[in-house]
Amino acid sequence: MKRPNNKEMSEMKEALYLGLATGEIGIREATRQMRKILGMTQKDYAKKIATVSPRILSEFENGAGNPTLATLEKIASPFGLKVSFLPPESWRSTETP
Repeated sequence: MKRPNNKEMSEMKEALYLGLATGEIGIREATRQMRKILGMTQKDYAKKIATVSPRILSEFENGAGNPTLATLEKIASPFGLKVSFLPPESWRSTETP
């Protein structure tokens, strides 16, 4: 898989973060996009970046796996992403107390 140039990577990261923020993409698709940004196969991303089994990453991306929270954190952390529980948007306050 070919690694995008710096400009393409920057644009892809922006699209990833925007898609996650708006809810247009889910965590499985985000994982695929993170790999594409780095130009890596599932096997390479799993072993070299997330330090998880390639099988775990493959099953997760394909909807068959149910990784632990710790594994999801490993997958997301290279992009500064956190796996967390947030209330629905309608419950979030924009005002500070």
